[in-house]
Amino acid sequence: MRYRFHIVFLLISFLMGNTIIGFSQPSDQKIRVASIGDSVTKGYGLKNPESQSYPAQLQTLLGSSYQVENFGVSGTTLLSKGHRPYVLTDEYQRALAFKPQIVIIHLGLNDTDPRNWPNYRDDFIPDYLKLIHSFQSLDGKSPKIFICRMTPIFNAHPRFKSGTRDWFWQIQEKIEQIAKTAQVGLIDLHTPLYSRPDLFKDAIHPDQTGAGIIAKTVFQHITGNFGGLQLAPVFMNHMVLQQKSKIHVWGKANSGSEIVGEFNHQIEKCIVGESGDWSLTFNPAPAGGPYTLKVNSGNQQSVLLNDILVGEIWICAGQSNMEFQLKDAATASSDLPKVANPNLRFYQLKGIVRPDDTKWDSLSLERINKLDFFEGNWEKCNPENSGNFSAIGYYFGKMLNENLNVPVGIIQVSVGGAPIEAFIDRKTLEFDPNLVDVLTNWKQNDFIMDWCRDRAKLNISLSKNELQRHPFEPAYIYESGIQVLAGMPVSGVIWYQGESNAHNAEHYKNAFPALVNSWRSSFNNPEMPFYFAQLSSLNRPSWPYFRNIQRQLSLSVPNTAMVVTSDLGDSLNVHPKRKREVGERFAKLALAKVYGQKLEYSGPEVLGFKQIGEVIRIQFNHASQLKTSDGMPLREFEIAGRDGIFELVNASVNGKEIIIQTQIKNVQKIRYGWNPFSRGNLVNEAGLPASTFEMEIDKNILIK
Repeated sequence: MRYRFHIVFLLISFLMGNTIIGFSQPSDQKIRVASIGDSVTKGYGLKNPESQSYPAQLQTLLGSSYQVENFGVSGTTLLSKGHRPYVLTDEYQRALAFKPQIVIIHLGLNDTDPRNWPNYRDDFIPDYLKLIHSFQSLDGKSPKIFICRMTPIFNAHPRFKSGTRDWFWQIQEKIEQIAKTAQVGLIDLHTPLYSRPDLFKDAIHPDQTGAGIIAKTVFQHITGNFGGLQLAPVFMNHMVLQQKSKIHVWGKANSGSEIVGEFNHQIEKCIVGESGDWSLTFNPAPAGGPYTLKVNSGNQQSVLLNDILVGEIWICAGQSNMEFQLKDAATASSDLPKVANPNLRFYQLKGIVRPDDTKWDSLSLERINKLDFFEGNWEKCNPENSGNFSAIGYYFGKMLNENLNVPVGIIQVSVGGAPIEAFIDRKTLEFDPNLVDVLTNWKQNDFIMDWCRDRAKLNISLSKNELQRHPFEPAYIYESGIQVLAGMPVSGVIWYQGESNAHNAEHYKNAFPALVNSWRSSFNNPEMPFYFAQLSSLNRPSWPYFRNIQRQLSLSVPNTAMVVTSDLGDSLNVHPKRKREVGERFAKLALAKVYGQKLEYSGPEVLGFKQIGEVIRIQFNHASQLKTSDGMPLREFEIAGRDGIFELVNASVNGKEIIIQTQIKNVQKIRYGWNPFSRGNLVNEAGLPASTFEMEIDKNILIK
């Protein structure tokens, strides 16, 4: 690889008599590495920076053939007009005198200070280029130079929302531009640490473990050693790939090596970049299989995956009702013995521990901090392994497979009790003005339901780390689970979550669209279908309001749709067992809206109402013929006049409309099924239930 050739050349040149000005010349002619930077490089906050800073740990990784010197200076800026310019420090002069063969520059964090970036941002690129050039012009011998994307600044930083957050990302973009302009190496120190806020006690300086991650990342770029050929974790035997889409396969390997892949009689090649990343793209393959995928690297490493199918992939995600296992469903006893289906595959990302009423052990707590929370493999659908899979996911996938006649893969990412914020990526949360505050001190933050906070405190109570992480933490499930899948073509998402956010329906009205946009961005599909279940019926007083917010979201967020489940609830159990109906209602949505099959996929959808004299007429969509589910009169219709006080009224079906007779003049609002445990019985000709709702009079509704 080219870096190794460069190093060999440098060693030869040293052996021919080159000297190092300003430093004692090592007898073995070590390769000199200069670490340029601010307090992160210096090792601020570490107990023993001489051994724990990233340059010190880098020295250990590189070994005795290298001499790594730490030229970090706390508080310094890249900007020459900043409040403490690095180029005016003694360490800068010492670094030049060191005459390094390799230079690592990590500056920019202090430039986010309001004294700096707002005033001198236009100087950042020329100042950085001057710094680079000062090392390139040493005695006419240009060292290998790497500049770094900055390590994270987290939301707990005192100036985060007032400017640091925004200026940080502007500087990151400039750094990437500078690397291209100067044609120097770019090391991404941000990505490996952005999911590890537990390593940043003061939100900006990494601890010893964080410094070790920096050292490892720099080591990999210097040596090109990324641990050999690796496929991304999602690629494994028995998996399903998305039909009618380019087949993307990616992973890591040593930089400079050639990757050769073979799939469906296609051969693709690429050269691994200096970041260790590689990617191959194959043309779409016909639905079916089984296929094999073979990937080789230049040093004869090889990975062979077998029994791969091509078909439709869906993600099923959420909290405990999506996690609810097939073996516990109401129809499990009759369905489980018949589940064997080689064309239905499951990938269950299952947590290493459950958020039950327990205290987690130290090993689990450590793995959780490392984002090593989910485990799982692609498996065939059979009685031995399907009982623990999502019941909704199984019934959904089964119906798709039967109707589409192609293989179906279902990826399950669910955590009982998890709030929606845990599924949203960090950057989305940071930049959403309605959501950014959920990140602050989340264990005492009222945006997170008190039950979630109390359960998390119990689970992690044995940890001595004040920044101990938990799956309920905002962004955690995204970072430990969804991020692993990001970039993989999928057909869409089915989502059942909300029980742990029902205490604040108005907040959910902001959080749900943010979730959808987050995932659509991650999967490179701005129109990805995102279908969700409305909360069922249960005796919890806030649920009618929450269900109505969900109904409104289904109408306002593009390419979403809602499955009504209020007719399947249990007044005392938050986990109703009738999951087959839920899975099949999801499947009807997908079959109609994604695959173009002609079938009724929705219950009656209220459009609005008008009052003419003593008669109120309520109109619905998806209602060729309205009726009741049990043959009994309609239940749970209420109206309110200008006083805002609701009263129950009798309502009757009239074809596609509901008719209410009333002596109340100027009715302003109507409710249906507005009870935590609703016994509403309005359905359409397909037997699909109407959503519970509350709405104001619509003066523009068209009454035929």
